[in-house]
Amino acid sequence: MSRSLATAALAAVLAAGGLSACSPITSYSGFQAIDSDPKDVKIGTDTKSTVRAKLGSPSVQSTFDPNVWFYVNQVKERVAFRRPRVTARNVTAIAFNKETEMVESVNVYTLKDGKVIAYNTRETPTRGREMTVLEQLLGSVGRGTMLPQDDEGVPGTRPGDRR
Repeated sequence: MSRSLATAALAAVLAAGGLSACSPITSYSGFQAIDSDPKDVKIGTDTKSTVRAKLGSPSVQSTFDPNVWFYVNQVKERVAFRRPRVTARNVTAIAFNKETEMVESVNVYTLKDGKVIAYNTRETPTRGREMTVLEQLLGSVGRGTMLPQDDEGVPGTRPGDRR
């Protein structure tokens, strides 16, 4: 009887270990509201200094207008060997008046407000065909010599310069 009990306990431990291996690993990144929430910022009352005191430095300032601050955070989950999946994203945009530095607007955007954009690989396509490694290695065979040549009159060389 004790042997069947030990087998059942081992099976339970293995099942629990197998199930825990499939539980998602959650990671938090970006701005974390600990003491106060960006939604608590009051329009017309708070200034840049009070917002910085409540929330800290912004995650990002607008490139074209330094009077717009963004507080960004996101939550990712990863299960086993799969790619991480973003489950939540919050972007709080706080706009300030240029002269008075008072808060003009507070906008909160979530993952549903985001749009998928095309990724640019930063490669310019060229016309023509690409050569294979073998064509590159054997392509110069017979086209020149390894010995120095007389480069008189070639742009970029000085007369009488021998290398």
